[in-house]
Amino acid sequence: MEEIHPGSFEATQERSLKLEQDLTLNPSRYRVLTGDRPTGRLHVGHLFGSIQNRVRLHKLGVTTFIVIADYQVLTDRDTFEAISENIRQLTIDYIAAGIDPDDGKTFIFPHSHVPELNQLLLPFLTLVTMAELDRNPTVKEEIQAAGLSRINAGMYTYPVHQAADILFCKGNVVPVGKDQLPHLELTRIIARRFNERFSASRAVFPEPHPLLSKAPVILGLDGGQKMSKSRNNAILLSATEDETAALIKRAKTDGDRLITFDPVKRPEVSNLLSLISLSTGRAPEEIAAKIGDGGAGTLKKTLTETLNEYLRPHRARRAELEANPDYIHQVLVNGVAKAREVASATLDEVRDAMNMRI
Repeated sequence: MEEIHPGSFEATQERSLKLEQDLTLNPSRYRVLTGDRPTGRLHVGHLFGSIQNRVRLHKLGVTTFIVIADYQVLTDRDTFEAISENIRQLTIDYIAAGIDPDDGKTFIFPHSHVPELNQLLLPFLTLVTMAELDRNPTVKEEIQAAGLSRINAGMYTYPVHQAADILFCKGNVVPVGKDQLPHLELTRIIARRFNERFSASRAVFPEPHPLLSKAPVILGLDGGQKMSKSRNNAILLSATEDETAALIKRAKTDGDRLITFDPVKRPEVSNLLSLISLSTGRAPEEIAAKIGDGGAGTLKKTLTETLNEYLRPHRARRAELEANPDYIHQVLVNGVAKAREVASATLDEVRDAMNMRI
């Protein structure tokens, strides 16, 4: 058998599979850090692409910190007026999807409210070079996607801030997609360099491992790009059933009446079939065969019915949470308190390691 190179993507996949197996057997060994930027409301792509996986880990009993990365919105956006409301809406969707913030193991917080976490940014910046930051492919892609001509320093230090988000709670597992691996590798490098430079006899930070997402990339209703609020091709989780039906009605398909699943040659049709599959658990090929020559109309009608049925419990729970803003506020207050407690203890260890105690 051909030996897998330790730095290859295949090796990462193999390690991720072993990690997945051990998470199921020994959830108490692990601490997960995950999160989102509050750039707007969450959509179906978020639900199928990441939130359901968080719910799964949560139900295994893994301690989970969910950071709402509000400072990071400022790296590539001029607007900030809706950040507070977006934080509230993200929290509502997390809980509606099945996250229980009252279980004592799951904490949701905006990182601008945890100053101890942000203090880690300064020593971490001394552990990386400008060249390393400059060649990070994920940052380059984000700059290009945002169409930035004037790039602020926050965008370049974004991966270091993410390292602080992960390491403040000593997260040792981070669910990621393939495109996010460069960010996580920099976090591993920072943890390693800190330990080698300041605490060689006893490691302060773990080197977090990637847990690769099994979820497919969810394309938007235009069928050509990843689902995104900014591309106006998304179905928001907060949309009504009628709004969902109207959005799906405008979804792009093609001129062939016979419905088949072929992601390469028919990406638009195949994406709608994939959404039906995710909503029902049935194979997309089976769904395509049942629709047959029913055409785009039947395809869209089927997606509308199955997706609305699938989202009905989420929307009902969402409505309950919307009507209880005090509870959402308390969830965030509790999450901040726990994050500050953990971050303060970590910062004490960092000061000890760097001989900065007074």
